[in-house]
Amino acid sequence: MSATPKRMIPRLLQMALVIVGVYFGFILFFDVLLGQLIPKSLLTMYMVFVVAGVVMVFTFTEQGAQELAGPIKALVEDPSKKMMRNVVFVIVPLLAGYYTYSSMLLSFEAPVELRTIHPAPPNKFKAYGKSYNLTTLENPYRKFEKEDPAKFKELVKEGGDVYIRNCQYCHGDKLDGKGPYASGLNPTPLNFQDVGTIAQLQESFLFWRIATGGPGLPAEAAPWISSMPVWQDFLTEDEIWKVILFLYNYTGRQPRSWAHE
Repeated sequence: MSATPKRMIPRLLQMALVIVGVYFGFILFFDVLLGQLIPKSLLTMYMVFVVAGVVMVFTFTEQGAQELAGPIKALVEDPSKKMMRNVVFVIVPLLAGYYTYSSMLLSFEAPVELRTIHPAPPNKFKAYGKSYNLTTLENPYRKFEKEDPAKFKELVKEGGDVYIRNCQYCHGDKLDGKGPYASGLNPTPLNFQDVGTIAQLQESFLFWRIATGGPGLPAEAAPWISSMPVWQDFLTEDEIWKVILFLYNYTGRQPRSWAHE
């Protein structure tokens, strides 16, 4: 009578591979198949349920629970694994500390009193068929403000022309949120002249809001309400950047920069 064949992959490693596979499966499904970046908070919530479910499946039987706990118990109790145990007990706290530090290092969270004006964006978003990282995204035309003032002035004028043709109906020809359509909208369009609006923001934030519009607001942050169209369907990427130049230039504001945070 043949002996029971030895398990090729340890039970604990199997569980880890399943969890990692589901994690990347979520990213693949949303990012590649649906073309939408899954919000970090939503992914975290999904993974909590996944991990809990996988642990219950792998510990459903007493034998399964013993096989799963065996390597962990051996790591803690086996004297021959002292070196590995010390390495694990150093690496795990360091990884946890790094994750906590990195998650607090950069934040798009607006001040509490401005949350209704400045919803927190995702770190990444998709527009024009490609992915953008808001922590590194910069206005490609901002450099001409110092390098070539004459060209910068022309770019601002072009942005103003785009604004008058498309944006002033809601935000007003004085950028005060009092355009001819403003009274029919709830909430009313932003007043860019207010120090609490674009003066508080990076240009990358404005690009995200303009390109993706109201439908681009994070679902987990509901109820956000916005009548902003998805302008990537009507304006080019360059036109949006030029409009942003115009908004800051006309109001006399300077965009916030990560270098000054």
